[in-house]
Formats: sequence, structure tokens, C-alpha cells
Amino acid sequence: MTLHSDEIAAIADELAAADRAHGVIPRITARFPEATIEDSYAIQGVWRDANIAAGRTLVGRKIGLTSKAMQDATGITEPDYGVMFDDTVYPSGSDIPVEHFSNVRIEVELAFVLKVPLEGPDCTLEDALAAIDYAVPALEILNSHIELEGRTIIDTIADNAAYGAMVLGEVRKRPDEIDLRWVPGLLYRNGEITETGVAAGVLDHPARGVAWLANKFHQHGARLEAGEIILAGSFTRPMWVSRGDEVLCDYGPMGTISCRFV
Repeated sequence: MTLHSDEIAAIADELAAADRAHGVIPRITARFPEATIEDSYAIQGVWRDANIAAGRTLVGRKIGLTSKAMQDATGITEPDYGVMFDDTVYPSGSDIPVEHFSNVRIEVELAFVLKVPLEGPDCTLEDALAAIDYAVPALEILNSHIELEGRTIIDTIADNAAYGAMVLGEVRKRPDEIDLRWVPGLLYRNGEITETGVAAGVLDHPARGVAWLANKFHQHGARLEAGEIILAGSFTRPMWVSRGDEVLCDYGPMGTISCRFV
């Protein structure tokens, strides 16, 4: 790491204040061009621990930038991860307040719930599939607290990988019940289709991101735990939404998700 601990703590405090105010701060990389990916995960970790100390409950992890569509959309070419708290999870059909976010974009994903812990360093797709209890369709709500123009993966990671919230579907499938690579996503805004994709767009198999995360966690002396929700990454480009927009995503054999932004 290149940043001092007091700089890391100060940036984490800035991000927490931006979250409370639903605003954005200047790019970290514009102010600290020497910052590394290790610095950005350290910032995220300080922010995460402060939230847990304040009483929030961690329910899972999000993986981002796992598909070519998202890498092309952001100009960032490697995956990242963040944390998800229980108060950011919505059921399908929810009304979601726009004022809870600085900016609102929607991504089409699958989420996985683990039945046993999963640990690297050599976790494979087969290991991940064996550890998964079930898959469930999910929409991720992106929410950046750092200015979007010119941001890098360092900015994004520090900002909890731009995670805002998640809307979960109702259909659950075990990995042996469905070919997860071919789960479709047809994303609509106010009845108009805007994005389409299939889950294989995420690393050729959406559960491969779970294996990647387990191996990444091993580098930090940690593992994924049973019961955690793992949001595997988008297989469409992000779709902007505003107050009043109604969102529907059709996942074919895995049902639909709907929500409305109010």
C-alpha cells in the first residue's frame, strides 16, 4: 500500500458522509495518483467495519466487472468485489426510494447462496457449484459516491464496488436443476426493452465469479461463509433509471423481477 492509514481513514469517512448525503466526492485517483488496488480495498474495509460497528449486518458479497459488457461500459478490465448489508436487499415488487441513492443504474445478474464455506487458493468452478445451495435472479442497483467521469478500478473498489442495493427474485434453482450459462435476461424500463443478455456473459459461467472471489479472499486470509449471498456480476450493460420508472426483468425459466423507483 502507498497511502498512510490516516489518509485511508479520511477517505473512508468522506465516502460515509457522501453516502449519508447521497452525494459524490472527487475521484480518489485524481487526488492520490499513487493509490493502489490494495489501498482501495483498505479504504473499503475501513468503511465496512465502521458500518458493522454501527449495527448493520453483512449478508453477502457482490462481484463486479465480470462480463465483457460491463468492462466495455466502464473501461475497467478486471473484476472487483464489495459487501452487501441486510438493509440493502429488496424483494421483487418493491417501491424503491430514489433519494436513497446518489445515482441509479440497474444491472441484470444471478445471485448464489452458499450451503457450505468456500475457500481458496485453488477453488474451481466445480468447487463453487458444489458449495452453492441455489441460484436466484437478482437486479443490482448501482450507486456511486465518487464522480463517474474518469474513475478507475481503484476509485470503484474504494466505493464498495459501486454497490447500492439488490432486488431478489422468487425462483430458486439448484445448480443441477438448470443450465446456468443459458439463463436469459430481458431488461425493460417502462415497458420498453433496453438490454438483453445471457448469464454465460459472466466469465463463461456465472458461478465462475464465485470461485474467483473465494481465491481472492484467500489472499486476504478469509473465506466465503455458508449462508452468504454472492451477487455474481452483470451480463448486461447498466441501465439508468429515474424517479417514476418501472423496471421489469424476464429471466425465462427463473421468472421475473419487478420494481418501481419512487
